Amino acid sequence: MSVSPESGLSASVLRPAISIAVENPRQDDIRSLVEALDAHLAPLAPAEFNFGLDIEEMAGEDTTVFVARNVDGTAVGVGALKQIGVFQALRLGEIKRMYTAPAVRGQRVGSALLDAIEAEANRLGIERLVLETGVGEGLAAAVRLYENHGFTECGAVLDYPESEYSRFFEKKLSA
Repeated sequence: MSVSPESGLSASVLRPAISIAVENPRQDDIRSLVEALDAHLAPLAPAEFNFGLDIEEMAGEDTTVFVARNVDGTAVGVGALKQIGVFQALRLGEIKRMYTAPAVRGQRVGSALLDAIEAEANRLGIERLVLETGVGEGLAAAVRLYENHGFTECGAVLDYPESEYSRFFEKKLSA
Protein backbone atom coordinates (compact mmCIF):
# COMPACT_ATOMS: atom_id res chain seq x y z
CA MET A 1 0.00 0.00 0.00
CA SER A 2 1.30 3.45 -0.81
CA VAL A 3 2.04 5.65 2.18
CA SER A 4 0.80 9.08 1.27
CA PRO A 5 -0.56 11.97 3.30
CA GLU A 6 -2.59 13.05 0.27
CA SER A 7 -4.30 9.67 -0.07
CA GLY A 8 -6.29 10.14 3.13
CA LEU A 9 -5.70 6.45 3.84
CA SER A 10 -4.38 5.00 7.05
CA ALA A 11 -1.61 3.25 5.14
CA SER A 12 0.27 0.63 7.09
CA VAL A 13 3.49 -1.30 6.91
CA LEU A 14 3.15 -4.29 9.22
CA ARG A 15 5.79 -5.84 11.48
CA PRO A 16 4.94 -8.29 14.25
CA ALA A 17 2.28 -6.48 16.30
CA ILE A 18 3.33 -3.04 15.02
CA SER A 19 1.69 -0.86 12.36
CA ILE A 20 3.17 2.26 10.77
CA ALA A 21 0.86 4.99 9.50
CA VAL A 22 1.01 8.61 8.43
CA GLU A 23 -0.61 10.68 11.17
CA ASN A 24 -1.11 14.23 12.35
CA PRO A 25 1.48 14.93 15.07
CA ARG A 26 -0.92 17.13 17.06
CA GLN A 27 -2.08 14.16 19.15
CA ASP A 28 -1.28 13.79 22.84
CA ASP A 29 0.45 10.42 22.50
CA ILE A 30 2.66 11.70 19.68
CA ARG A 31 3.45 14.83 21.68
CA SER A 32 4.50 12.52 24.53
CA LEU A 33 6.88 10.61 22.23
CA VAL A 34 8.44 13.85 21.00
CA GLU A 35 8.79 15.07 24.61
CA ALA A 36 10.52 11.78 25.50
CA LEU A 37 12.86 12.22 22.52
CA ASP A 38 13.67 15.77 23.61
CA ALA A 39 14.35 14.56 27.16
CA HIS A 40 16.66 11.85 25.80
CA LEU A 41 18.58 14.34 23.63
CA ALA A 42 18.82 17.23 26.12
CA PRO A 43 21.79 15.92 28.15
CA LEU A 44 23.70 14.82 25.04
CA ALA A 45 24.44 18.28 23.60
CA PRO A 46 23.98 21.97 24.39
CA ALA A 47 20.54 23.30 23.45
CA GLU A 48 21.92 25.19 20.42
CA PHE A 49 22.97 21.83 18.93
CA ASN A 50 19.55 20.18 19.26
CA PHE A 51 17.88 20.69 15.89
CA GLY A 52 14.56 18.90 16.32
CA LEU A 53 11.33 20.12 14.80
CA ASP A 54 8.59 21.06 17.21
CA ILE A 55 5.06 19.67 16.82
CA GLU A 56 3.84 22.62 14.74
CA GLU A 57 6.83 22.30 12.38
CA MET A 58 6.17 18.57 12.14
CA ALA A 59 2.59 19.37 11.12
CA GLY A 60 3.78 21.57 8.23
CA GLU A 61 2.86 20.87 4.62
CA ASP A 62 6.47 19.88 3.83
CA THR A 63 6.66 17.19 6.52
CA THR A 64 5.13 13.72 6.69
CA VAL A 65 4.97 12.14 10.16
CA PHE A 66 5.00 8.36 10.57
CA VAL A 67 3.78 6.77 13.79
CA ALA A 68 4.34 3.21 14.97
CA ARG A 69 1.53 1.76 17.06
CA ASN A 70 1.32 -1.55 18.86
CA VAL A 71 -1.70 -3.88 18.75
CA ASP A 72 -3.37 -1.86 21.52
CA GLY A 73 -3.06 1.31 19.44
CA THR A 74 -0.41 2.84 21.69
CA ALA A 75 2.09 5.08 19.88
CA VAL A 76 5.52 3.48 20.39
CA GLY A 77 7.61 5.22 17.74
CA VAL A 78 7.76 8.26 15.51
CA GLY A 79 9.78 9.54 12.57
CA ALA A 80 9.34 12.25 9.95
CA LEU A 81 10.28 13.05 6.37
CA LYS A 82 10.81 16.73 5.61
CA GLN A 83 10.84 17.65 1.93
CA ILE A 84 13.65 20.13 1.30
CA GLY A 85 13.32 20.59 -2.47
CA VAL A 86 16.22 20.74 -4.89
CA PHE A 87 19.60 21.06 -3.20
CA GLN A 88 22.91 20.54 -5.00
CA ALA A 89 20.97 19.46 -8.12
CA LEU A 90 19.13 16.62 -6.33
CA ARG A 91 15.63 16.43 -4.83
CA LEU A 92 16.38 16.22 -1.14
CA GLY A 93 14.53 14.92 1.89
CA GLU A 94 15.57 15.03 5.52
CA ILE A 95 14.79 12.44 8.17
CA LYS A 96 13.72 14.08 11.42
CA ARG A 97 12.47 13.16 14.92
CA MET A 98 13.23 9.42 14.88
CA TYR A 99 12.38 7.90 18.25
CA THR A 100 11.32 4.51 19.59
CA ALA A 101 9.92 4.04 23.08
CA PRO A 102 12.33 2.14 25.35
CA ALA A 103 9.77 -0.65 25.92
CA VAL A 104 9.89 -1.71 22.25
CA ARG A 105 13.55 -1.17 21.45
CA GLY A 106 15.09 -4.20 19.78
CA GLN A 107 11.78 -5.08 18.09
CA ARG A 108 12.70 -3.40 14.77
CA VAL A 109 10.24 -0.52 15.22
CA GLY A 110 12.87 2.00 14.14
CA SER A 111 13.63 -0.13 11.10
CA ALA A 112 9.93 -0.25 10.17
CA LEU A 113 9.68 3.53 10.53
CA LEU A 114 12.76 4.05 8.37
CA ASP A 115 11.37 1.65 5.72
CA ALA A 116 8.13 3.65 5.59
CA ILE A 117 9.98 6.97 5.37
CA GLU A 118 12.17 5.69 2.57
CA ALA A 119 9.16 4.30 0.66
CA GLU A 120 7.44 7.69 0.85
CA ALA A 121 10.64 9.47 -0.21
CA ASN A 122 10.84 7.21 -3.27
CA ARG A 123 7.16 7.83 -4.05
CA LEU A 124 7.79 11.58 -3.89
CA GLY A 125 10.77 11.34 -6.24
CA ILE A 126 13.31 12.31 -3.59
CA GLU A 127 16.79 11.38 -4.77
CA ARG A 128 18.84 11.85 -1.60
CA LEU A 129 17.94 11.48 2.06
CA VAL A 130 20.02 13.21 4.72
CA LEU A 131 19.93 13.37 8.48
CA GLU A 132 21.71 14.91 11.43
CA THR A 133 22.10 12.96 14.64
CA GLY A 134 24.11 13.36 17.79
CA VAL A 135 27.22 11.54 18.94
CA GLY A 136 28.00 9.23 21.82
CA GLU A 137 26.67 6.08 23.38
CA GLY A 138 23.18 7.60 23.81
CA LEU A 139 22.75 7.54 20.03
CA ALA A 140 24.78 4.45 19.12
CA ALA A 141 21.66 2.40 18.32
CA ALA A 142 20.39 5.15 16.01
CA VAL A 143 23.69 5.26 14.16
CA ARG A 144 23.61 1.45 13.74
CA LEU A 145 20.06 1.69 12.42
CA TYR A 146 21.04 4.25 9.77
CA GLU A 147 24.16 2.34 8.74
CA ASN A 148 22.19 -0.93 8.52
CA HIS A 149 19.78 0.84 6.16
CA GLY A 150 22.55 1.92 3.79
CA PHE A 151 23.18 5.43 5.07
CA THR A 152 26.79 6.59 4.94
CA GLU A 153 28.44 9.27 7.01
CA CYS A 154 29.00 12.56 5.20
CA GLY A 155 29.95 16.13 5.98
CA ALA A 156 27.55 18.71 7.37
CA VAL A 157 24.33 18.98 5.37
CA LEU A 158 21.96 21.84 4.67
CA ASP A 159 22.62 24.73 7.06
CA TYR A 160 23.79 22.63 10.01
CA PRO A 161 27.10 23.70 11.52
CA GLU A 162 30.00 21.28 11.81
CA SER A 163 30.38 20.46 15.50
CA GLU A 164 31.60 17.88 17.95
CA TYR A 165 27.93 17.20 18.80
CA SER A 166 26.67 16.15 15.37
CA ARG A 167 27.11 13.39 12.84
CA PHE A 168 25.61 13.56 9.37
CA PHE A 169 24.41 10.74 7.12
CA GLU A 170 23.10 10.46 3.59
CA LYS A 171 21.58 7.88 1.28
CA LYS A 172 21.06 8.20 -2.45
CA LEU A 173 17.74 6.79 -3.62
CA SER A 174 16.76 5.44 -7.00
CA ALA A 175 13.94 7.95 -7.51
